[in-house]
Amino acid sequence: MAADPLRRVRRGPLLVLVTGSMLAVAATLPAAAPIAGSAQSRSTIGRTWPIAEPDALAEIEAKVATLPSDMSKAFGPRDKWSALKAAPLGVAGADRVRSVVPFYTLDFDITLPGGKTLYPKGFPFNPLTYVKLPQRLVVVHRQDLGWALRSARASDFILLAALGAQNGDAIDLSEKTGRPIYILEERVKQRLGLTVAPVIVEQSGTRLVLTEYGPKSRAAATAAKGATR
Repeated sequence: MAADPLRRVRRGPLLVLVTGSMLAVAATLPAAAPIAGSAQSRSTIGRTWPIAEPDALAEIEAKVATLPSDMSKAFGPRDKWSALKAAPLGVAGADRVRSVVPFYTLDFDITLPGGKTLYPKGFPFNPLTYVKLPQRLVVVHRQDLGWALRSARASDFILLAALGAQNGDAIDLSEKTGRPIYILEERVKQRLGLTVAPVIVEQSGTRLVLTEYGPKSRAAATAAKGATR
């Protein structure tokens, strides 16, 4: 007697249809539920309780309703905001390429659930051994923002550095250029070993390559852009 080409295999609540070499999950049913029938049904298994927590969105909307319509008046002009103060950098006087290994030292112990220390406080390591930066960092002063916009790729981050009293408003510049512009934080400056701008930071293996652009390179890029118009 020839084997039936359509075999039904029942394993607990899972009904699996096996046809030739094709294996497909046909349905997930309670063990006592009938196989036939197209009517859909819902069932509750176990005890249930109503949700006691308030809706998060409703809480946010209620809090926003209590705030002033114009928050800028409470904080003053943006050029006075300390949160928008960028770290200062000097001006690149010549083209230069150098590399940096951004070692990081743990300031706390990393322990396993049993209490055994996996990495002790003070352990140094290179984060680039484990991660890959998906974009470059283009760091410039306000005066070289046009150069940055021409030189940056779509995936690059543009960071604004301060130059003396010139800081630049990253929010205003983002709105005017249509491209997100961030400020250079002091901790990022220190971690990457930045000293001058403009500079493009890019990962190469387990190192960061810092390419600094002097006046001649910036002028040449500007002239080339003007010639193509």
